[in-house]
Amino acid sequence: MSRIGRLPVTIPAGVQVDIKGSEVTVKGPRGEMKRLFSPLMDIKKEDNQVNVTADYNMENAHALHGTTRALINNMVTGVSTGFTVVLEINGVGYRAEMDGPKLMMYVGYSHPVVFEPPAGISYEVELKTRQVKIIGADRELVGQIAADIRKIRPPEPYLGKGIKYLGETIRRKAGKAGKGKGGKK
Repeated sequence: MSRIGRLPVTIPAGVQVDIKGSEVTVKGPRGEMKRLFSPLMDIKKEDNQVNVTADYNMENAHALHGTTRALINNMVTGVSTGFTVVLEINGVGYRAEMDGPKLMMYVGYSHPVVFEPPAGISYEVELKTRQVKIIGADRELVGQIAADIRKIRPPEPYLGKGIKYLGETIRRKAGKAGKGKGGKK
C-alpha cells in the first residue's frame, strides 16, 4: 500500500471540494481547478478530508494511488495558498523587467525575450536582487513556466552567468590553464 496514498488530504477553510465519479473540482480564494482521475481510484470526501483508496487487485492501481493523492493535495494547496518559484538572473547586463503583465528578459541577446503569462500565472520582478517570481495556483504550470524561462539562458559553468533557480548550485569549472601569455617560446 502506498504510504503517501493512504494519507488524507485536509481541506482548509474557504476551500470547496466536489467529487463526481472520478472528476474532482476544487474551488478556493485563488481560483478553481478541475481534474479527471483514473476510475481505478476511489476518491471520497469525509468531513474536512479527502481520502483516496485503491483496489490493489487491479493492474497499475498501486502506481496511481500515491500520485492521485499528491495531485489532489496540490490542487487544494494551489487554490488556498498558491505556488511560487523564484529564479535568479546572474551576469553583467542581464536583467528582467515588467511591461504590464509581460515579462521582458534582457539576457545577452540582441533583443529582449518576452514572456506573456498564461491564464492563472503572474510574474513579479525584484530589480535589486535580480529575482523573478512566478506565481500561480497550478503547480505543474508554475514549474513548466519556470523551466521555460530558465531554458532561455541556462547557467554556464565557467562564469556562472545565466538564469537559475533560487538555491540551485552550479558546478563551476576551472578556466583554460595556458602555459604563458604570448612572448618567447
